[in-house]
Amino acid sequence: MMTYRWRYETPDGFGDMLMSSDGRVLTGLRFAGFRDASGRTSDCEERDLPVFRETRRWLDVYFSGGQPNFIPPYSSENLTPFRKEVRDIMLAVPFGKTTTYGEIAGVLAKKRGIAKMSAQAVGGAVGWNPLCIIVPCHRVVGVNAGLTGYGGGIENKIALLAHEGNDVTKYMVPKIEQL
Repeated sequence: MMTYRWRYETPDGFGDMLMSSDGRVLTGLRFAGFRDASGRTSDCEERDLPVFRETRRWLDVYFSGGQPNFIPPYSSENLTPFRKEVRDIMLAVPFGKTTTYGEIAGVLAKKRGIAKMSAQAVGGAVGWNPLCIIVPCHRVVGVNAGLTGYGGGIENKIALLAHEGNDVTKYMVPKIEQL
């Protein structure tokens, strides 16, 4: 199956984004130049598709400070039941709010009727997310407001949180992640 791509130029303060599609739905939205973008949009045909136009419209609303009231049609390959549960929780985190890996793990543990769920496993599912911003993985932070593990670059995570009105001075960037 052919894969298509399109580049979205973000406003100043954010890295540009790469979109990918199977020709019908959005299959990827990532910041260009970061680990989660490498290899996933190579060997693709560049073509402006209706789904890319709709995604650009969504991003235009978002980056202008609005909260889009629609989501472009998308699909996630290799979406395991666990990843779907984590994705659904991320989708429920409102604009301007955050949650932690541990809080998501707690929700999942309670749902399963078990004492504890691994926050690290949740982190793996959050990191797998192929549709950044639309599925708001940037709204998931570490314990004690630690900013870790953002495949789109920690500077983009900080910029997204600030864009949504979060006080980013309360977050801690681990030394290995610092700009």
